[in-house]
Amino acid sequence: MTGAGTFFDLTFILAVPFWLLMIFAPTWSVTTRIVSSPLTAVPVAVLYAVLIAPVFPEVWATVTGPDLTGFQELMTLPNGAAAVWAHVIAWDLLVGQWMFLQSRKLGFSPWLTGPLLVLAILLSPLALMVFLGLRAVRRPADRKAARPVASRG
Repeated sequence: MTGAGTFFDLTFILAVPFWLLMIFAPTWSVTTRIVSSPLTAVPVAVLYAVLIAPVFPEVWATVTGPDLTGFQELMTLPNGAAAVWAHVIAWDLLVGQWMFLQSRKLGFSPWLTGPLLVLAILLSPLALMVFLGLRAVRRPADRKAARPVASRG
């Protein structure tokens, strides 16, 4: 396996423990404490930095003047695909953590949140849209329930 292949595999391995906690131990107090920190994505972000360091000028040129051809060429560079994968995994993890914390705050069932987090691992933008829809529906009910009852007096 190449160095890039090893880094590619390592990227998801670094994120897996946090996903497992959110999906399989959602009510454990340690889970909330751990995933409340954005530092969970730091190991993957460091890996990303290592991957782009040798090709930083090319990456910088691509992200500051984005076009499809440039991104296609970026994917063919040494470490290019692995770097893009690390980028995706880091942000997916942060989106998943936000969804998890919001779901706990809003009182969503772990039976609802767990499958949404699995979807976030696989297709994070779609999971985010579903979650935002559920959150929008839940919020008005929360406000209504929290409204003080006027006294008759």
